[in-house]
Amino acid sequence: MRTGTIPRVLGTAAALAALLTTALAAPAVAERSTTPGRAPAEAAAPASFTHPGVLVSRPQLDFVRGRVQAGAQPWKSAYDQMMGSKYASLTRTAKPRAVVECGSYSNPNNGCTDEREDAIAAYTLSLAWYITQDSRYAQKAIQIMDAWSAVIKDHTNSNAPLQTGWAGSSWPRAAEIIKYTYSSWPGSGRFGTMLRNVYLPEVTNGSHSNGNWELSMTEAAIGIAVFLEDRAAYDKAVGKFRGRVPAYIYVTADGSLPKVAPGSGLDTRAKVINYWQGQSTFMDGLSQETCRDLTHTGYGLSAISHIAETSRIQGQDLYPEIADRLRHAMGLHAKHQLGTPVPSSLCGGSLEDSLGPVTEVGFNALANRLGYAMTNTQTLTERQRPAGSNNLFVAWETLTHANNPA
Repeated sequence: MRTGTIPRVLGTAAALAALLTTALAAPAVAERSTTPGRAPAEAAAPASFTHPGVLVSRPQLDFVRGRVQAGAQPWKSAYDQMMGSKYASLTRTAKPRAVVECGSYSNPNNGCTDEREDAIAAYTLSLAWYITQDSRYAQKAIQIMDAWSAVIKDHTNSNAPLQTGWAGSSWPRAAEIIKYTYSSWPGSGRFGTMLRNVYLPEVTNGSHSNGNWELSMTEAAIGIAVFLEDRAAYDKAVGKFRGRVPAYIYVTADGSLPKVAPGSGLDTRAKVINYWQGQSTFMDGLSQETCRDLTHTGYGLSAISHIAETSRIQGQDLYPEIADRLRHAMGLHAKHQLGTPVPSSLCGGSLEDSLGPVTEVGFNALANRLGYAMTNTQTLTERQRPAGSNNLFVAWETLTHANNPA
């Protein structure tokens, strides 16, 4: 059983006793590595995987279906939004190709948008299937997944890792729902082979680019590991997550400088500040990409939430490990997106863009399940409902996660 945080008002002797009790009662947790090149390690994969179990579980899906059938809000409006989107179309024609080539900012864009949107469509259709129990949606999702698994061989050019991470995050969500809730999918084995041979090798080793890259790649890796029931790949993804999250979101307990990801090579103050977009003043919740723009920051925060949500479904909840960082990050960025003036000490006094439709999953986990007060995040989340899709790897999270207790 996980014990709570020891109150600061305890005296020294009481605190020591409480710490000893915690050490004896709680399961072993790997010490956070501060040595570059050495990733935190702890077995994480379940002895038996839960299916469907990537981002959404069967109890969560049952809750959503019940709310939609009852016409309750915000789920009904979120459902209507999804069903009215191009991704839910039963006339969609998949556009697979053997090699998807994606340069920086998708230039060139040879199949990049097609792949991401087909993956989101497969997930959308799988949700439509579960909620409506209309087999046409399951069949269309299968048709799209089969089309890609029959053709794709590789991703190339500079954005290949990120592209693979984005598409590879959506595919397993769809595949899990169809394989484990629909009557028949003869091509599921070939689809699994595609994930193992084309997607997993590209994402499993992470990236030392901006943090949203490695986080999206890790999201894909953990989802693929669940679908393949690959415990080694799952453990490796969790290790990447534990090394990257503290290097993506700063909290004052980190000290005068943010932590660095294992193997990053950021071994001087100047290198760290440069990596953090030139920001030299650090505050609770600051992201490595805050001073780049809020949109890319949103990608990172979203992937963190998705990975933690999948881990929770699989029986080892990673939220408590990263809750303090994630709640501060969501709150800081939400506050300024809502209009609180940006101090000159933060990114020179201005922030660009917006987080996007990415706060539902983390807010539901931290505020509703764990009980954190998150006023700014709640205001932004409710203002943005129903949250749609960013057309990359985020889709319909008001529908799937708004106030979802499952």
